[in-house]
Amino acid sequence: MRRLLPQSLNGYLLAGLGVFALPLLAVILHATFQLQRLTVSGQRLVLESVQLTRLSQEVYAQLRQVERSARLYQIAGDQQLLAAFDARDNELEGVLEELRAAVRSDAAMQAIDTLRGARAQARQRLHATGADAAEMDGLDAQAASLATLVSDGINAELGTLRARTDAARRELLLESGVLLPLLLLAALLFTIGISRPIRQIDRAITELGSGNFSHEIAVRGPRDLSRLGEQLEWLRNRLLELAQERNRFLRHMSHELKTPLANMREGTELLMDGAVGALGAAQREVTAILQENSIKLQRMIENLLSFSAWQSNSTGLDLSEFPLRPLVRQVLENQQLTLVSQRVRLEVQVQELVLGADRGKLRLILDNLLSNAIKYSPRGGTIWVRARSLGQECIIEVGDSGQGIPLEERGKVFEAFHTGRAPSGKVRGTGIGLSVVNEFVHIHGGRIEIVDGEFPGAHFRITMPLHAQPRAHAA
Repeated sequence: MRRLLPQSLNGYLLAGLGVFALPLLAVILHATFQLQRLTVSGQRLVLESVQLTRLSQEVYAQLRQVERSARLYQIAGDQQLLAAFDARDNELEGVLEELRAAVRSDAAMQAIDTLRGARAQARQRLHATGADAAEMDGLDAQAASLATLVSDGINAELGTLRARTDAARRELLLESGVLLPLLLLAALLFTIGISRPIRQIDRAITELGSGNFSHEIAVRGPRDLSRLGEQLEWLRNRLLELAQERNRFLRHMSHELKTPLANMREGTELLMDGAVGALGAAQREVTAILQENSIKLQRMIENLLSFSAWQSNSTGLDLSEFPLRPLVRQVLENQQLTLVSQRVRLEVQVQELVLGADRGKLRLILDNLLSNAIKYSPRGGTIWVRARSLGQECIIEVGDSGQGIPLEERGKVFEAFHTGRAPSGKVRGTGIGLSVVNEFVHIHGGRIEIVDGEFPGAHFRITMPLHAQPRAHAA
């Protein structure tokens, strides 16, 4: 079937034009022919009707002239009056011959012949015996009968024309009734033939725009659109290669950074423990700064590794059941040094909950949210961490006392590599912490939202099932 279809978009358009135009043209030509034929028949009928009516009236007129001439001859007996009678009678004969040539009805022809015969007999008797002209009165009745037959013939012709007109109208209606569904079917087929590849292209472009490179792009349709689909498939493969190269680069760089970072942290901890001698107050403060920033750098590298993992579609849910409180306590202990240095006060309200989730991913979710809250909280501010159950869902909230998230940035905070305006004296992060949070919440079957009105700064609320089910994450 596909071999019968045009191979290019122009071919589709030309074929569609032909499918629509040719049947319509045929119907229009047929209707024009029928109209012309009916018009010619109507004009001919009008002319014949006028001629027959005129001849019928002229028969009456000539018949009265002949009757008058006969009566005058009977009264006066003058041969000149007889000659005048013969002249009138000859004119009547000519009119009857013309009328007989014009009529189509056999009954009308027979009536004309009968009238002509009766007229000839009356003429012979008048010449031979001078019979009473009253004998010609019977000709009036025959003339009236002839006029009736002529009128009936005209009416019959009109009826025939009307019947032909009705038949032509029914024929055109039938053709239109057959043609309209065919045209609608053709329009549907051509619409499907064009809209399906266009929908495929639209879906492919949408997936590419959203960063989903996992589905092969195959567009079936006209050659032009198929060629466009091939170009999109090439673009998908190229983008997939670039994404894989980027992820490989992130993984390699992250792993390369972890070794010197581990040495830095180990050396800093040795200094803090006094392994190389007691440190003065200023020295301990500098060492504490080194230790704090090495922890931040380690967290950034972990975010990079997590981001690289879910971008390369290599992560899933490692589900297990565990209590939430110890996990929150572990996250807070990991951030203790930063909290103390910033003099940030914590308000923690975590219910006794047992979750069925990925412990590592949930720890990273809490760690990133807490790091974000510490970064944007003022020195001496407050951070709120709360968790509770609501039916079969777990509600986790993290808020701070910073400046909050501007409305114009809320649509971008969960995008990868988007970095908001850092507070004074703070260095911008990698911009992937909240994107990792959003992705890990999503693959748990939950959602994260920004809430207003309860805390002075940013307020993130996570709603997720108490017991998550294995779920494929977004590409």
